[in-house]
Amino acid sequence: MDRIIVEQFKVKYESLAGVVHLVADVSEVSGVVCAILKDIKASRIALGELSYGLAGALTENCENEGIDVLKPSYKTSELPQSIEQANAGITMAAFAIAETGTLVEFTLNDSSRLVSSLPRVHIGLVRAQDLVETLNEAAAPIRDFYTQNQKDAVVTFISGPSRTGDIEMRLTLGVHGPETSHVIVIHSS
Repeated sequence: MDRIIVEQFKVKYESLAGVVHLVADVSEVSGVVCAILKDIKASRIALGELSYGLAGALTENCENEGIDVLKPSYKTSELPQSIEQANAGITMAAFAIAETGTLVEFTLNDSSRLVSSLPRVHIGLVRAQDLVETLNEAAAPIRDFYTQNQKDAVVTFISGPSRTGDIEMRLTLGVHGPETSHVIVIHSS
């Protein structure tokens, strides 16, 4: 069932102008991220709250390539400028919704949210086991997150690059956020 939901997510996300990369496990994530960063000639990246030791591996690999790495916790006095100067932001999604091609991020502060919304390129990470098939299935974890964090809960939905339409209905990507959006789906942790 995981593979069917992953394929459904991939098809939908890519129909929204995003790019999906599938990896077998967490050890392959850093290589895919580095390839994306080389392709965009990144000199600085911003990391969100990452799990599975990914922050350390990404930091080491990026610094070896001469890429400056900004990491949480971000100083409020330096926001949003510090994150806005990054070429790419890398975040971990709580889960993704296959039918809508949407990453769902949970954060407890705005600096983490800015990592996925300010840089020109966003790279979202999600575990295959954390994909749900429908929007209805997304309601329970979102409700639980808000119940547990009523004071400062932030939920962000990401469905491909930022997009806007003008009065003539011409779609433009990247006007109010990332112009390129990648998702790396990790099949096992």
